[in-house]
Amino acid sequence: MKILLVIDTYDTNNNGTSISAQRFAAVLREHGNEVRILTTGEPAPDKFVLKEFKVPLFNDLIHSQGFQFAQVDLDIIREAVAWADIVHCMMPFALETATKLIADQMHKPSTAAFHIQPENMTSSIGLGKAERINDSFYQVFNWTLYSRFTHIHTPSQFMADELVKHGYKAKIHVISNGIDPSFVYTKCPKDPQYEGKILIVMVGRLSGEKRQDVIINAVQYSKYADRIQLVFAGKGPKYDEYVEMGKQLPNPPQFVFLTKNELIHLLAQTDLYVHASDMESEAISCIEAFATGLVPVIANSEDSATPQFALDGRSLFAPGRPKDLARAIDWWLDHPEEKERMEHEYAEAAKQYNIDESVRRCEGMFREAIEEMKQH
Repeated sequence: MKILLVIDTYDTNNNGTSISAQRFAAVLREHGNEVRILTTGEPAPDKFVLKEFKVPLFNDLIHSQGFQFAQVDLDIIREAVAWADIVHCMMPFALETATKLIADQMHKPSTAAFHIQPENMTSSIGLGKAERINDSFYQVFNWTLYSRFTHIHTPSQFMADELVKHGYKAKIHVISNGIDPSFVYTKCPKDPQYEGKILIVMVGRLSGEKRQDVIINAVQYSKYADRIQLVFAGKGPKYDEYVEMGKQLPNPPQFVFLTKNELIHLLAQTDLYVHASDMESEAISCIEAFATGLVPVIANSEDSATPQFALDGRSLFAPGRPKDLARAIDWWLDHPEEKERMEHEYAEAAKQYNIDESVRRCEGMFREAIEEMKQH
């Protein structure tokens, strides 16, 4: 198939949806498909490039989240759609809305993905828990874009349930974004800087809804506080605030931004992985961590898909509650033999999230949409 992926931001490595799109494109090509991207950013042979749409007053905040919006250029969009056998829209914004209209005009089959929780956006301005505002975003996204599709991909059952709850009528395909096969059970000795310390890691943007602040505060309540070294892998607008918060700990947190191989090396020497986020449509970074043989401790948030990964209640804590997180951390550190046993259980559980299988299932969705179009 000739597959056109439509996504405002593709080139960044600080945005989960963009990173998933890059991996998705790579595996689609390995499966023998031709893939091109309709997006912003640097020119490349596999891209149809649009200019950035700058949002007055908010552009710096948008960039700090690893994102930029695309300008709608109908000529470029028509050229891209004309090339494709199938058009797959990965965001809910103006670019994707315009592309869907053009795909329909040109009788090209198209599908959509729902990756961006409204809560991810509203959290950036402190309104992540404002239910009415978030509900209105679900309705606007449906009205402007998703109601026009017959097939929608979501990365988790949680997100599928949210769409049904908000009145989305398309056939919903629940398919994990999938993890890179490099993330397998891996252990190595600690680097000199971590010797004698308990290494606790979270991977994710430093933004409000990810709740790294809860982890920093939890360390103060842990009996192991003097030995714990936090490492946060990611960038984002909360960096300065979290550096300041972390100064109160015996070992101030480290903030790093890593390549895939550097991340695997870090996880291989980590003692415990914590995912404190209030809102997630899936959280690939959490799957990658337990795939390498780490027990995760996950915020049991009703606005997040991530609790689905907990194999039992010992890997859950009350969201936004540092004392409860400290309780869970201390339990696992108090029981090293059980922790080691469960590391293998989690690594085994991660095998179901293989990206190769995820891409095969998405190809099935594409073929379904193509057959539908032929019948019309």
